[in-house]
Amino acid sequence: MKQDIILAGVGGQGILSIATVIGRAALDQNLYLKQAEVHGMSQRGGDVQSNLRLSSDPIHSDLIPRGGCDLIVSLEPMEALRYLPYLTPEGWIITNTTPFVNIPNYPATEAVMAELHRIPNLIAIDVDTIAKEVKSPRSANMVLLGATASVLRILDPDKLRDGIRTVFGRKGEAVVDTNIAAFDAGYEFANQHLAR
Repeated sequence: MKQDIILAGVGGQGILSIATVIGRAALDQNLYLKQAEVHGMSQRGGDVQSNLRLSSDPIHSDLIPRGGCDLIVSLEPMEALRYLPYLTPEGWIITNTTPFVNIPNYPATEAVMAELHRIPNLIAIDVDTIAKEVKSPRSANMVLLGATASVLRILDPDKLRDGIRTVFGRKGEAVVDTNIAAFDAGYEFANQHLAR
């Protein structure tokens, strides 16, 4: 079993924290893991992207080929569009619906979302609003990870929660609890979406 994941977003949104939690969970499940990161001008709102390859068998390359990505996980909707050529025909997009407008000619949000809705396997979620609802506005990335867990068949959601505990544990129990609450809210949203 394997899953290839592209994580995409804008600098400062927490893409690399998602990658770290997934990596921790993969190691706890004795999976093979390869990761490659591309950092844009992250301090200036540039794009940040990470290739994560998880497998029960050895992995020979850390880069995902075009047409080989099972999941595009994006904290910014236009960034999800950027990586569409990498998605398999059966692949999933899990994306935030709230744009991070970091360029003067950012297209209309409705146009971006209309393009994304052409993909049959899509979970579009307003992670910023959900994070605020669970009183954890800085944990929008964990809301997205929770939504992703609903289709991330290679990893057990409990292992992802354990990964959150490990990654954020040094920041204290309150931070761990708010991140897990955010994860759970995203997971619940996605499962309700999939049940429709």
